[in-house]
Amino acid sequence: MADVEQSAAVPDGSSNASDAVNGTAGRFVSSAEGTALAYGSLLFMALLPIFFGALKSVGCSKTKNASDMPETITSRDAARFPIIASCTLFGLYLFFKIFSQEYINLLLSMYFFVLGILALSHTMSPFMCRVFPANLPNKQYQLLFTQGSGESKEEIVNYEFDTKDLICLAISSVVGVWYILKKHWVANNLFGLAFALNGVELLHLNNVSTGCILLGGLFVYDVFWVFGTNVMVTVAKSFEAPIKLVFPQDLLERGLDASNFAMLGLGDIVIPGIFIALLLRFDVSLKKNTRTYFYTSFLAYIFGLGLTIFVMHTFKHAQPALLYLVPACVGFPVLVALFKGELTEMFRYEESSPEEGSSKDEITESDKDK
Repeated sequence: MADVEQSAAVPDGSSNASDAVNGTAGRFVSSAEGTALAYGSLLFMALLPIFFGALKSVGCSKTKNASDMPETITSRDAARFPIIASCTLFGLYLFFKIFSQEYINLLLSMYFFVLGILALSHTMSPFMCRVFPANLPNKQYQLLFTQGSGESKEEIVNYEFDTKDLICLAISSVVGVWYILKKHWVANNLFGLAFALNGVELLHLNNVSTGCILLGGLFVYDVFWVFGTNVMVTVAKSFEAPIKLVFPQDLLERGLDASNFAMLGLGDIVIPGIFIALLLRFDVSLKKNTRTYFYTSFLAYIFGLGLTIFVMHTFKHAQPALLYLVPACVGFPVLVALFKGELTEMFRYEESSPEEGSSKDEITESDKDK
């Protein structure tokens, strides 16, 4: 789920595959400039969904639109997540060992093809609203599926969309077909960035304690599966799906056909990202017109990921990025809160889900009517 590593892409399942993965045969040695470009690009790409996803999460927490309503993670969810993630990871590892990797990746590719199109379309929607020509008609559509009839009629799907959404869907579908046919790293990154941005925007921690539980549990998860076993690295290299950002270290020498990739798991972006987004919403709740905790955690993320890349490059071994990101992203904001005397206020900050907020509003209105 979450690791930073170097990897040589292998186009087929030949006998040289294991040698190429281990970097012991036929591996192109990247230049220092190419390596620096790859690491810098991964860092830059990781920052984009965190920064913009956090900003969008502030408005998302107040929305009443069902399609943009966030999913709130509670302390119970946070405690169970590392266990569920471990079972899923090990299950994938067994599948890759027992069954044909080709068929598994074909099935997963189709699954992420659909998810990627929807995620990229949702990401493009705000930009399309700005560039859509005002003289073109923007027709409204509704997709409605019901079950039963009369008083027992029940809505299964009720989705409203317009011409702008259809254009976004068409563009995203082109990227999806490109990814399915070519598995190109640019298409992979477009889907990966869309997944990460939507994750940071729509996954909300209900309080700082829940964030500490989630990050602490995944800290142990990440360290165990990367250093304790070869499971994480094996799945990451076998799993042909846009669940990681990749950038070629030999781009300067081979252009867009480069194949010697450095990679960053989306978990290293989304998990710290939703904690950073929570701290931004905490900043907003303080009503002091400052973003102290957001910028502190954002800079801490840059420091932690930069340290991860440095250690990986020095020791030439895949690193569990959360080993460095969790202490940085949690530790620095806590130290700032302790220095400012707002530590208690930080841990008392509680978010309610939009559903709870709307139900409270309805109760209040009904009380007023009485």
